[in-house]
Amino acid sequence: MEIVAATNNAGKLKELRRILEPMGYTLLTPADLGLNLDPEETGTTFEANALIKAEAFCKAAGKPVIADDSGLTVEVLDGAPGVYSCHLYTFPSPRDRTRPRMPYSA
Repeated sequence: MEIVAATNNAGKLKELRRILEPMGYTLLTPADLGLNLDPEETGTTFEANALIKAEAFCKAAGKPVIADDSGLTVEVLDGAPGVYSCHLYTFPSPRDRTRPRMPYSA
């Protein structure tokens, strides 16, 4: 059975393959399907953001999708920055994580 990974992250793809392929699943990447999606993650939880990605990729690919979301949660900051972890990095894109921005303030 083919499953689409809702990520272009090489590390996540490697981990998903390690888990799914021994169970007989074929993991397809967005690139395998010619998809260039980067849905806006507007959820307030990791689960909500994963669902946003899963729905966008499923609609585009017409296949089952596996998606996740992750970030940094710090207990002494009551779980912050959580889903907003990507905002700790520089512009133009939160995906460009080359230089830290201003520290998070709760």
